[in-house]
Amino acid sequence: MSKIIKPIGYQPVLDMRQTELGIKLIKEFFQQNLSTELRLRRVTAPLFVLKGLGINDDLNGVERPVTFPIKDLNEAEAEVVHSLAKWKRLTLAEYKVEPGYGVYTDMNAIRADEELDNLHSLYVDQWDWEAVITREQRTSCFLKDIVRRIYAAILRTEFLVCERYPELKPFLPPAIHFIHSEELLQMYPDKTVKEREDLIAKKYGAVFIIGIGGKLSNGEPHDGRAPDYDDWTTPGEDGLQGLNGDILIWYPVLGRSVELSSMGIRVDEESLMRQLKLAGKEDRKNLYFHKKLLAGELPLSVGGGIGQSRLCMVLLHKGHLGEIQSSIWPCDMRQECATLGMMLL
Repeated sequence: MSKIIKPIGYQPVLDMRQTELGIKLIKEFFQQNLSTELRLRRVTAPLFVLKGLGINDDLNGVERPVTFPIKDLNEAEAEVVHSLAKWKRLTLAEYKVEPGYGVYTDMNAIRADEELDNLHSLYVDQWDWEAVITREQRTSCFLKDIVRRIYAAILRTEFLVCERYPELKPFLPPAIHFIHSEELLQMYPDKTVKEREDLIAKKYGAVFIIGIGGKLSNGEPHDGRAPDYDDWTTPGEDGLQGLNGDILIWYPVLGRSVELSSMGIRVDEESLMRQLKLAGKEDRKNLYFHKKLLAGELPLSVGGGIGQSRLCMVLLHKGHLGEIQSSIWPCDMRQECATLGMMLL
């Protein structure tokens, strides 16, 4: 059976024509704001990369990438990207980007192992971005400043959408709240990760949870994170570990929290080796990407991904991602969504 949240009394505020126009408005306006806030220039992204170079995002380490042989390269295998977390850092080095500047791109991915529901699709579209930083900027204080800039761009986009479509009412709070995943665990020690996220997002409206990937005091990480891009082991100014995190908002339509962005300051040579050891992935140090990083050939950076369809979904007050993007959904999910007023593309 389909795994969907059933919003009570759901009725789409905008029809399909208005929705398509709204998607265009959001995508054009937000990416320009993101580019201005973080001083990013657009680059063209790959849909696939060669297998075995360590460039593809391994996500939680268990998801299978879509692969195919390349006839003209003696059947060498290519992988459809999961995201561009590591590719972007190689691009910064190739373009010789200076500190304080960066790149962003339209990332399109296929995640064949995704569990499909209102918020998860086989097709993933993100604004992937990456900026060069200095050694002195590898702090939680700097990370929080970046988060505030991104959230400001989200707020401006919400204002524009509600101005264009007055029937949509703004719901995001004026500021984003910061909390470490260990602090969140101590607040709600008897709750699951998802329950903790929902409680803190409902309390503040928008929250950035710091420290994703490292084990907490209960012996479990808040969530999985590949060991070779975000730095989740370096102590911050508050003594807690981690220079990465997730932006979540409380979404009234579904009555739950929604993650809009995953981001962080990237690993340097020291934290890369530390995290590879913790993850039992030390063999990766011999891969193309990792060798370049350990040789000091890649710049220090901060980066992340912001879900395009998810942002459009919440700003247009939709109940299902399939109302924003065209993808493949189980037949029973399509039928059930139709009875609930959610017409999937």
